[in-house]
Amino acid sequence: MKLDTEIKFLKGVGQWRAERLKKLGIATVGDLLCYYPRAYEDWSNVVAIKDAPFGETCCIKAIVDRKPTAQKIRDGMTIFRTDVTDGECLMQITIFNSKYEAEKLIEGEELLFYGKVTGNTNFREMTSPSIEKAENGEVIRPIYSQTQGINSKLLVTLVARAFEMCSEELTDHLPVALRKKYGLLPYKSAVKNIHFPSDNQYLALARRTLIFEELLILQLGLLRLRGRSREFTNVRILKDFSNEFFSLLPFEPTGAQRKVISEIITDMAGELPMSRLLQGDVGSGKTAVAAAVIFSTYKNGYQSALMAPTEILAQQHYKTLHSILEGTGINIELLTGSTAAKKKKEIKAKLPSGEIQLIIGTHALLQDDVQFKSLGLVVTDEQHRFGVRQRAALGIKGNNPHTLVMSATPIPRTLALIIYGDLDISVLDEMPPGRKPVETYFVNSQLRKRAYTYVKKHINMGRQGYIVCPLVEKGETDLASAQGYMQELAQGFFKSYSVGLLHGRMKPREKNQVMSGFVGGEIDLLVSTTVIEVGVDVPNAVIMVIENAERFGLSQLHQLRGRIGRGSDRSTCILISDAQNGEAMRRLKIMTQTTDGFKIADEDLRLRGSGDFFVSGQHGLPVLKIADMLKDTTVLRRTNAAAAEIIASDSELRAQENKGLNVAIATLFKNINQAGFN
Repeated sequence: MKLDTEIKFLKGVGQWRAERLKKLGIATVGDLLCYYPRAYEDWSNVVAIKDAPFGETCCIKAIVDRKPTAQKIRDGMTIFRTDVTDGECLMQITIFNSKYEAEKLIEGEELLFYGKVTGNTNFREMTSPSIEKAENGEVIRPIYSQTQGINSKLLVTLVARAFEMCSEELTDHLPVALRKKYGLLPYKSAVKNIHFPSDNQYLALARRTLIFEELLILQLGLLRLRGRSREFTNVRILKDFSNEFFSLLPFEPTGAQRKVISEIITDMAGELPMSRLLQGDVGSGKTAVAAAVIFSTYKNGYQSALMAPTEILAQQHYKTLHSILEGTGINIELLTGSTAAKKKKEIKAKLPSGEIQLIIGTHALLQDDVQFKSLGLVVTDEQHRFGVRQRAALGIKGNNPHTLVMSATPIPRTLALIIYGDLDISVLDEMPPGRKPVETYFVNSQLRKRAYTYVKKHINMGRQGYIVCPLVEKGETDLASAQGYMQELAQGFFKSYSVGLLHGRMKPREKNQVMSGFVGGEIDLLVSTTVIEVGVDVPNAVIMVIENAERFGLSQLHQLRGRIGRGSDRSTCILISDAQNGEAMRRLKIMTQTTDGFKIADEDLRLRGSGDFFVSGQHGLPVLKIADMLKDTTVLRRTNAAAAEIIASDSELRAQENKGLNVAIATLFKNINQAGFN
């Protein structure tokens, strides 16, 4: 059986189970073998009853002393009890309401019991343990994440069957010399021991091997992508006009802005096209940096294009850059899906003639009939909304133009090096003077009315506000629903005000209509889901209430909070939550203590792991199966060095010993239309 065989053809699966396995991301037999356990039960470390630590999970081998007795304590509830002995001590086994488990307790049978021991010096008890026959039972057992109709025990059976039928397909991807250098297992052995480890030592080695391989393959893929995009360019910025641009500004640029602009212009003077990420917190001045670079690009005789993910954001950039660059001679136009047909035709005629020096737009810029005379710079805003492929699609409209991508989503540098592995990174880590931090408070739902009264007070002063909810529709939970909540507020507490609604299921035209109404001041209060997380500047919006705040990650809360405090007025964010668990309380407290997005991102990574930052839907990169950016930093550094060494000696991985690496890269990136790795 081949690794790419559809999972339904594996014995014991069939169509019904195949549909449910797909919910776990398992579509092929190979996917099943790469569906690694989430935890393990160590049945191999058997302890004596007298040595069993109280309150800790352990495995005990003992003989059933007698047939269990059954006692009904109420309708529908029966307790089964018996004693077991390891020849030295007795221990009571208690089973609640499971005749099936009780029937395993046959008098005189030697069994393994896995669970927590309670009691005292004279009495030991294990309640509702897992029970297995002693023969061949002393092993480390894998525990898998499951879904309805697919439990962990079934997955154990299916994985064992898949390994038996496909083991010869599990060939090594890494060169032998590399495995020896870093002390790694052969791939087949690593897969076997990650699912069914011989012992804890082999389990640790299997994990290290698979983590190393996954991170190495990812970084090799990104390095190749980066190398392929770095062909020579004819776009050379021979003179830096930054000082002339600064003299046009009504404010003094920060030191961070000057440093980043210098980095970018230096890149653009080279023979290779710049490919740089500009990362800065909300309000750090990224647009001014982009304007400076666009100005120097124009003065050197080239055109620029700026692409934003939404029409509203594109319109905002158009207004901002038009204001900053007014009087410089730069002709700026806006091209979006809603641009009138006549205007579109006019713009598409003026771009190839060079009459337009800066075009700002949405995905409309990617259309085949949008052509340029001399495209020198491509800027994409909110990079995580675009895949690498989309960025490249705009880039091919010029002769290897320079690329600047901007993100207001602070990401820890270690993680950014992986997520944006095809880019150099510049960071704006200084806020412009005079910008007031958003005051943030955390309250429970008992103070909701007081919070709403505070919102009303601001609206009465001519300001605007947001109320953010995590769900669109009422589900099985009691979480606030944006739709229902909006109606409740509009007909109740905020009856005398204009209340708008914004959520992800609305059509783009509807979203634009609502946001335009909010920007124009027609809507006093906007009830919204996280679609406003990355949005337009509304300086008049100074108050935000976030319902069920514990449902959001720290970085997401920070992005939401960034929608207010865009003007010179004092702004306030109120987090409402009745959460009692420690982690949620810690996260919400952090939000009240700092407005530094990079500190928040570090805390978010520490508390929640890398999953929130590293998902294919957000960054266009493959989801990692076993590696964790936070926990595996040591391996990450080793694979970083190994990948650079491999690419330096064989950039296209054409050497015989690197053939397997090519296959592995193609597999990892199989769902990512980025590069055509083969």
